[in-house]
Amino acid sequence: MFIKGLPGVVLTNVQDVSWAALVKRRPALPQPRICMWKYLDIHSMHRLEKTANVEEMREVLAQLLGLGWPEPNLRDAITLDLFSHALIFCREQGFSLEQTSTACALLQDLHKACVATPLGNVEECYRYFTSVLFCHGVRRPPFSINLFEEEQLMALADYVVNTYFRHFKLYKYVFTPQVRLDLSLTYKGLQTPKLWPEDETEKEGGEEVEEQAVTLLEETPETVVEPQQEPSQTSILREYIKTQLNKKLGQLQELVEERFKASEERLSSKLTALEQPFQPPPGKGKNKTK
Repeated sequence: MFIKGLPGVVLTNVQDVSWAALVKRRPALPQPRICMWKYLDIHSMHRLEKTANVEEMREVLAQLLGLGWPEPNLRDAITLDLFSHALIFCREQGFSLEQTSTACALLQDLHKACVATPLGNVEECYRYFTSVLFCHGVRRPPFSINLFEEEQLMALADYVVNTYFRHFKLYKYVFTPQVRLDLSLTYKGLQTPKLWPEDETEKEGGEEVEEQAVTLLEETPETVVEPQQEPSQTSILREYIKTQLNKKLGQLQELVEERFKASEERLSSKLTALEQPFQPPPGKGKNKTK
């Protein structure tokens, strides 16, 4: 919906990253806190309030968020679409300046949590979003305030679920680098090849080339049939390790695909449950007449 220009493959940033290092440096989500006036202060909200049309609002919003204008790159254009549609939603809901600033801050923090890692973290981000959302719906200072009414909280949650979480993987694809697994194998029990210095290697290589040239000129060409050499223990060991490794990688890929599929099913079931209208519990039966 808001992924403008998404098919462009220039957005991806391919990097060779070690999987173990990637998991170790996986950032932890911040603690939920009150985020009123966090990114858009009162003066910024007054500037946005004075805009007469959507194009002027997008221009002011690009200046406040530090995005490129009037010709933003693809990532800046996607970010600008995300927040401009959020501002339009807040105006349609009749949010105050404080509520609009907080809604944009909630979306900004959610987006930062999404793009902080290329690994899948949709469930963690959803829990983080609901925690931050409830920090602005219950009066319990200094941890939370009752900034939104219950209906406003439900409307904001439905909007974020139907817009951002519906396109969660697309945002992660655009704003995070593509991970490439790089495997390096070391064989125990085998002698490592010795590396000769460059100068000696060049000298020996030059002498060998000269000797081979002289030998080819002096000798007449003869066809020599060499007997087929039997495979060495090293080649047999390498073939065995390669076969076993491919087998294990196939099993690991199937396991990862199954887990991804289960995670997607859980998320889709949660989204479906959130989309269903709230039904009050059935009331008790009428009192019997005597």
